[in-house]
Amino acid sequence: MNSLEIRQALRAGDRVYGSLVSAPATLWVGMARGTGLDFVFIDTEHIPNDRQNLSWMCRAYQAASLPPIVRVPNPDPFEACKVLDGGASGIIFPYVESVAQIRDLVGACRYRPLKGARLQQALDEPASLEPELATYLEERNAHSIAVANIESVPALENLDALVAIDGLDAVLIGPHDLSCSLGIPEQYDHPHFDEAVKTIFATARAAGKGAGIHFFVGGIEKEIDYLQSGANLVVHGADVNIWREALGGQIGALREAMGDRQQTADAAAII
Repeated sequence: MNSLEIRQALRAGDRVYGSLVSAPATLWVGMARGTGLDFVFIDTEHIPNDRQNLSWMCRAYQAASLPPIVRVPNPDPFEACKVLDGGASGIIFPYVESVAQIRDLVGACRYRPLKGARLQQALDEPASLEPELATYLEERNAHSIAVANIESVPALENLDALVAIDGLDAVLIGPHDLSCSLGIPEQYDHPHFDEAVKTIFATARAAGKGAGIHFFVGGIEKEIDYLQSGANLVVHGADVNIWREALGGQIGALREAMGDRQQTADAAAII
């Protein structure tokens, strides 16, 4: 899939599959090909990849036909435009709670390079754009995927208004922050968490937007349950978590077979 096809699939309710990649390593790009991924998710909110590394990663994954969708550190349209200029195929705004933040996201992804008063006019009255400019912006930005992180009770309460904004392609649940906002930190099996997640899926899908969750705990069965409940945007795990689980399991099997003592360590989670 290219990024325009991903945008169309998200809105049509077709499923698209991705995973978080954090390592700026040349071999990682080639290894990601042929795994069944449609896109890669690159995080700069919690992972300290600098602008140069980020642009390299975006260009490399683009060349591998794996469109990179980047979560910026904060819901800042200027930061989003820098990342798109660096080669990203799409933007994820973190911790979105207001219509104004969705408008900023749409402004960056649908109307780049317009800024300032000219951009606000275009957002308020798209028909005010000169035909030549409107065509230029539509063609230039057709491949930019716009995704909002829904991670809090205020966002959940304001969800109808958020997903109604034209130009938004999908919402993505941040499970850790959402569980904390609900007052049930990391209790991903709690009925209140499950209800909130499925409400977000249903509301976004009813508005013609994609809906998904970055799920890194609970196993494949939980992800399948969410897909069967209406999610169509999958962000499965992360390279470092998958590597750790696979390596830990294999080394553990070797130690057990040889009767050697298991070594344990606290796992650092990617949020």
